[in-house]
Amino acid sequence: MKKLMILGAGVYQAPLIRQAKEMGHFTIAVSCPGDYPGFALADQALFLDTRDRAGILEAARREKIDGVCTSGTDVAVAAIGYVCERMGFYGLRLSAAENVTDKWRMKEAFCRGGVCTPPFEKISSPAQARQAARRLGYPLAVKAVDSSGSRGVTIVKEEGQLEAAFWDAMKVSQKGYALAEAFVKAHEIGVDGFVKDGRLTFFAPHEKYMFRSDKAAAPAGHRFPYRASPKLLREIYRQMQLAAEATGLDACPVNADVLTDGEKVWILEIGGRTGATCIPELIFLHYGFSFYEKIIANALGEPVDFPAPPASACTPCEGRLLMSPVNGVISRIDEAGLNRLRQAGAQIVVDYPAGHEVEAMKNGTNRIGHVIARAETQEKFQKVYDAAQSCIWIGDETLRRLNERAGKGGRGE
Repeated sequence: MKKLMILGAGVYQAPLIRQAKEMGHFTIAVSCPGDYPGFALADQALFLDTRDRAGILEAARREKIDGVCTSGTDVAVAAIGYVCERMGFYGLRLSAAENVTDKWRMKEAFCRGGVCTPPFEKISSPAQARQAARRLGYPLAVKAVDSSGSRGVTIVKEEGQLEAAFWDAMKVSQKGYALAEAFVKAHEIGVDGFVKDGRLTFFAPHEKYMFRSDKAAAPAGHRFPYRASPKLLREIYRQMQLAAEATGLDACPVNADVLTDGEKVWILEIGGRTGATCIPELIFLHYGFSFYEKIIANALGEPVDFPAPPASACTPCEGRLLMSPVNGVISRIDEAGLNRLRQAGAQIVVDYPAGHEVEAMKNGTNRIGHVIARAETQEKFQKVYDAAQSCIWIGDETLRRLNERAGKGGRGE
C-alpha cells in the first residue's frame, strides 16, 4: 500500500480521494479546517493551509508519503511543486508551479515563449489600473493573480468600476499586485490534457459554459466533444504545447482557458492540474478511462499512457453546475425525482441537504451540485438538467424557476 497526500478536501478533491482508495492506497487529505467531504473519505486528515509549503513538506516527510497531487484547484499547485522537488518525486517542478500560479508570471512566460495571449499589464494600485486601462481599452478584465475558481476576477466596462475591481482582486490575493488584461471578444473553450517528457501527450478540448453576471464570469459547465476544423484543432494544440514549454509544465495534468475566433487562438491561462466543474468525470464518459487514476499513478511515479479510443467510443456528454441566482435556503429536495433521473443514467450530486443556506452564484465555490449525462445534443441534456433543477427548491421556488426568472435558464453562455 502506497501513501498518497492529496491537497484539498473539497468537492473537487473528493473523487480523487475515492479513486485513490479504490486503487488500494492510503490517503491523507490536507486542507484548512472546514466542513469538507474529503476529510470523512480519507484515511487521515491534516489541517494545514494548502499554500503552506513548509508545513506541508514537514508533514509529508513525517508521514513518509510516496506522492502528492490535487485536482480542480490552483491554490495547492505551488506546494505540490515544492514537495516534489524537495522529496525527489516524479512530477511538477517548483519553478513551473510558481509560473502557473501567478497570472502575471504566467503571462510574462507566454510572451517569452511566443504564446498568443491577450495584451496585459501588471497593476499595483488604482492609479496604475487607470493607466493600464487607457492603454488596453474597455472592457478589460481585472484579475487576482493567485486565485482560482474565478475569484477576484471582474470584467470592467467603464472607469467608474475600475477601482472597486482592483480592490476586489486584492482582497483574495496574497500578492501586492493584480493583472489587467484586454478583453478579447471570441469564443471561450476549455482544454485539458497531460504533459509527459515535455510533450502534450493527451489533448482534450471541450466546450465551456459560462455563468455571467454584470461584473464577472465563472465556468458553469462543459461539453465533449469540441467540434472544430482540423486546422483549428492543430493550432489549439500548438499553442497549448508552446504554453506548456514556456511555463515549464511537465509530468503533470494541465488545464487551460482558451479563446478561438475563426482559426485564431489565444491562451488566457494554463494550470498544472486538471480542471474542475466535472471535467474528469466527462473525460471518463467521453474517452473511457479514469483521469483521476492517471493523476494518481503519475504522482506515485508509475507509468502513464493515453491510448486513443475508437471514435465509436467517444460518446457526447455534458456536465453543468447546479447554481442559484439568489441567496437563500434549500427548502426541499425531491429525492425520488432525482433518483428517477439517476436510474435513467444521469449523475446528479447535490452538495447540501435541505435546510442549508446557499449563496448566489459568483464563482465556482458557490455551486449547489452538478448534473452529468451522456446526451447526443445540448437540447437533450437541457431536459435532464431542467428536470434536476425542478427537484430542488430555494425558498418557495424551484431552482429552475429562479434561474429562468433571472434570465439564466441554467444554461450559462
